[in-house]
Amino acid sequence: MKQPQFARFSLLDGEEENYGIVTEHGIINLSRRFGARWPTLHAVIADDALMTLAQEAEHLTPDHALQDVVFTMPLPEAGKILCVGVNYPDRNAEYQDQQPAFAYPSLFVRFPRSLTGHQQPLIIPPESEQLDYEGEIAMVIGRGGRRIAESEALDHIAALTLCNEGSVRDWMRHAKFNVTQGKNFDNSGAIGPWLVPFTDPTQLADIRLTTRVNGELRQDDRTRRMTYSFAWLIAYISTFTTLEPGDIIVTGTPTGAGARFDPPVWLKAGDVVEVEAEGLGILRNTVRREESSC
Repeated sequence: MKQPQFARFSLLDGEEENYGIVTEHGIINLSRRFGARWPTLHAVIADDALMTLAQEAEHLTPDHALQDVVFTMPLPEAGKILCVGVNYPDRNAEYQDQQPAFAYPSLFVRFPRSLTGHQQPLIIPPESEQLDYEGEIAMVIGRGGRRIAESEALDHIAALTLCNEGSVRDWMRHAKFNVTQGKNFDNSGAIGPWLVPFTDPTQLADIRLTTRVNGELRQDDRTRRMTYSFAWLIAYISTFTTLEPGDIIVTGTPTGAGARFDPPVWLKAGDVVEVEAEGLGILRNTVRREESSC
């Protein structure tokens, strides 16, 4: 049975935010049916109710055609969005510093407003021409905890999704040690296209992850090659911070980002970026320049 695909969306003819299940025939609006109990997708996750809702929706017919909705960032209420740097072996080699992979990962945070939804534009800010792509797999925490044992870590995942962890490269070099500025321009990255409930640990064993720009394959790797596994990351991160339902861990990108070309190849207005992973769909975004506020 195909896993249900949960999305957050608004209707083209209104600003109301909804959540539901995406099918090949359209979207089943769960907000209208269950919103009194679970007003947001975040509340569904906090109550461990994704699969309960999937069963309730099994025989429902779609309420909206896909062309009538706008996909939005699935979890704008996420308390923490933690991102992992340099988690594939070839990425470490890209730095050309002759250093082996570290025993512990590089980590940084993103704010929810820096991430948009599926089919929404990634924005090139007027302050830089160096918007870059990074295709990644993200875990959504369902059951929170502190100092979670690695052997139990996968039990804390509610869902998986994809992230284009877009970066404004020159703004990542404004200081000696931080990348926060370049990782948090509004709408510089995306999450989606939807959340896929995590029910089978073998899901994570060997997922192929790719990124294409205008149809050209730029990134291509498999999760079995990750330096820091999904379970290890949850255990390590929960050592220093309490993980809570709805928190997101973005697990790292393969080699092949635009910054590593010679010369670098930055995203430009009109480009189409597609991040794809087996079982998780295709996160597709166009690229646009920020509109003038004048």
